[in-house]
Amino acid sequence: MAENKIPYKIYLEEDEMPKAWYNVRADMKNKPAPLLNPGTHQPMTAEELGGVFCADLVEQELDNDTAYVEIPQEIRDFYKMYRPSPLVRAYCLEEKLQTPAKIYYKFEGNNTSGSHKLNSAIAQAYYAKKQGLKGVTTETGAGQWGTALSMACAYLGLDCKVYMVKVSYEQKPFRREVMRVYGASVTPSPSMSTEIGKKINAEHPGTTGSLGCAISEAVEDAVTHEGYRYVLGSVLNQVLLHQSVIGLETKAALDKYNVKPDIIIGWRFKPRRSYLSLYGRKAQR
Repeated sequence: MAENKIPYKIYLEEDEMPKAWYNVRADMKNKPAPLLNPGTHQPMTAEELGGVFCADLVEQELDNDTAYVEIPQEIRDFYKMYRPSPLVRAYCLEEKLQTPAKIYYKFEGNNTSGSHKLNSAIAQAYYAKKQGLKGVTTETGAGQWGTALSMACAYLGLDCKVYMVKVSYEQKPFRREVMRVYGASVTPSPSMSTEIGKKINAEHPGTTGSLGCAISEAVEDAVTHEGYRYVLGSVLNQVLLHQSVIGLETKAALDKYNVKPDIIIGWRFKPRRSYLSLYGRKAQR
């Protein structure tokens, strides 16, 4: 196909959206190491994880064998508000770099939460609603995950409790207020609302917080309140599963123009503070 036939933005139709997430672990020869119970140092069981996470999400977390997991229709309908997202040909960047490489990138910022985080936020909120829960708890650093989860919970009518790292809470007032507009409660962490928060404040007066501290508070809140579970925006297998919608759409878009990429890079640009410890040592850029 002639070079000038490839548009700046390649769009898919709604009916071309993936109908299933891809579980990469099913095709991995060497499976990832299991989550370990911090007390016994043995692999976590579904029963143990079920005290913290939603039941369906626990199943996804532990599944190393199912290659494709059907995306529930309600989640697919929600995705249609901003998906399929465009695959962009970076013609201007190619010109500035004077490179023979043909560069494409997938743009995930075209939704009201502003990031790819919404792909997993709506999925996790959906399974919490399906389980009949009252709400979910979570942590957020810069606020993108908290914003996405707040939007998802507002859509599904779930309570959303966000523990936001105190330094970000103070530096990013607009981000925290967006979460509140969606109906979430946003608490600077460490707070005096949890036992771990009180302990950290007592041991480190004036601390600006850390992501580890906010996680600890969110987990404590979830396990000490009936009808709540903890949800997380990164790290976990289930989150990788939900985010596979990006790669599946990318492949479908490239296939439209018979483009076979030589190199694929997965990354996220998120200017945020790097938190060094659970107890809120001074953060470094």
